[in-house]
Amino acid sequence: MKIRSGGHDYEGVSYVSDVPFFILDMFNFRSINVSIEIETAWVQVGAILGEVYYRIAEKSNVHGFPAGVCPTVGVGGGYGDMIRKYGLSVDNIIDAQIIDVNGRILDRVSMGEDLFWAITGGGGSSYGVVLAYKIKLVRVPSTVTVFRVTRTYEQNLTNIVYSYQQVTDKLPKEIFVKMTLDVVKSSVQTGEKTNRATFLTLFLGDSEKLLSIMNETFPDLGLKQSDCTEMSWIESVIFWTNFPAGTPVIFLLSRVPQVLTHLKRKYDYLKTPIPKL
Repeated sequence: MKIRSGGHDYEGVSYVSDVPFFILDMFNFRSINVSIEIETAWVQVGAILGEVYYRIAEKSNVHGFPAGVCPTVGVGGGYGDMIRKYGLSVDNIIDAQIIDVNGRILDRVSMGEDLFWAITGGGGSSYGVVLAYKIKLVRVPSTVTVFRVTRTYEQNLTNIVYSYQQVTDKLPKEIFVKMTLDVVKSSVQTGEKTNRATFLTLFLGDSEKLLSIMNETFPDLGLKQSDCTEMSWIESVIFWTNFPAGTPVIFLLSRVPQVLTHLKRKYDYLKTPIPKL
């Protein structure tokens, strides 16, 4: 048996197997009950992050949840842009409902701390079927700031990337800077290519303070006021998903990925900076 919640699965492991199997699809278990007064929400496992973010923002413009930036990921997954401030989604799960092999519906108290630990990242997924999570909402300011800037090899890229590795872990925890590297055409006429870095950032605060911090700690980036945009936290979720500017936040309720892609992907963690060559 394979248990599928959101279905966000580039490798297709929810859909294929070397042996006969059936899918327990949790698609219709997608209720979201937000309690702003106690800063929590009960979220059934069929809900996706876009739905969770949207329902929180319906109730409050100063609350959010620190999970993945892709809105079609299930509620328990993803690396998010508030990870430095609030950690992962599993760091903010305070209760759960699970049905075990005997058909019993258990919460955190009745299942015990060992099983609760196992279903929130401590082990595999063979301990039962999770029905819902109780999540702890986090405080966000009414105004946040984002920017997306690119730099190429011809724009001092080597020094910028090296500096990025030296400073980003020392920035205030309200700042998250994501860097992606790729190769692009530097000339349409000749077809020549160059290296490019894209810096994507969320700051839980206003643009004036962000600009001051970045220009003091990361001057090589050359950030300008015109690069920064202030918005609400829920609007920043739209920004990070690469939806076109002005996209209504209701688009977060769509369960259809922007790009239908199948691929094999691996991640690693750097323990030492990539050196200059």
